[in-house]
Amino acid sequence: MISAARASRSVERWALAAVIVGLGLLFRPPTTQAQTPPSAGLVPWLGASSPGARALTGGLAQLRARGSRMIRVPASAFFMGSTTPEIEEAAALCQREPLAERCGEQTFADELSLHHVRLSGYFLDRMEVTVAEYDACVRLGRCAAASYERGAARFKRPEFPVTRVSWDDARAFCAFRGARLPTEAEFERAARGLTGRRYPWGNVPNGHLANHGRLGLDESDPSDGFAELAPSGSFPDGRTPDGFLDLAGNAAEWVQDRYAEQYPETDARDPSGPDAVSASGLRVVRGGSFTSALPRIRGAARAAQPPNTREPWLGFRCARSRLEQAP
Repeated sequence: MISAARASRSVERWALAAVIVGLGLLFRPPTTQAQTPPSAGLVPWLGASSPGARALTGGLAQLRARGSRMIRVPASAFFMGSTTPEIEEAAALCQREPLAERCGEQTFADELSLHHVRLSGYFLDRMEVTVAEYDACVRLGRCAAASYERGAARFKRPEFPVTRVSWDDARAFCAFRGARLPTEAEFERAARGLTGRRYPWGNVPNGHLANHGRLGLDESDPSDGFAELAPSGSFPDGRTPDGFLDLAGNAAEWVQDRYAEQYPETDARDPSGPDAVSASGLRVVRGGSFTSALPRIRGAARAAQPPNTREPWLGFRCARSRLEQAP
């Protein structure tokens, strides 16, 4: 038989447990009804709350977002382009490539002259536009399909940056989103910041912080983990301090401007490139790609292509001047 003392202790333990459970129910925070963000996904949404919670906050609801598609760059001033010593430094880095004989100071001469630029505030995509995002525009009949024929089908993966699109294709997609292509100055400001850093991550070249190539008979360089395209955002350690991804390497990117072989030497405010009279028929391409050697993915490096070019290494991202323009 159980002794009277043991029975008494058992009753005390049950009583204490009941008190603890009761206190937990009494002080439990108000429950909220679970709510799933809309599948369209990158638009802010309002979290649900109980009547009690609304009473405690004066009726305010918390604004939540799953990772914004764009980052705001405030109005700012910076020096765009390169100095002669910086061009010499780029040429010296290029001399380490397998086909070093193709490198020289003239290779990077179109980065002259260093000039002062003032930019109004703008918004720029955090990452390159993906195949999945572009295909949504195609399905709605607002964009021309990217051309992945002739053995390029391996680049048509939803998480990859969309490539094989012309300058007009890129511009049409951005317009579909209520946006536009960034200017060359906006791209460089995002990549180099206000301090004029060499690369999005800093001043030191690092082959493991971007999906790059090399200057050789074989332009691929798998040492960064990818011989060709990588999913957008695959190099988080190579992001800028503001949070932009893939501004160096992976897919090179169309920008808005026509191409001229040299910048104007005068200061500029919100430049959008030369007019048709003083420029070539080419459009500027920025950022370098998985086929580009390290000197070509610097924040100041420039390239140009005919606007009807469609290549597996060439994509884009969008910009806009005001957040309210977003769909």
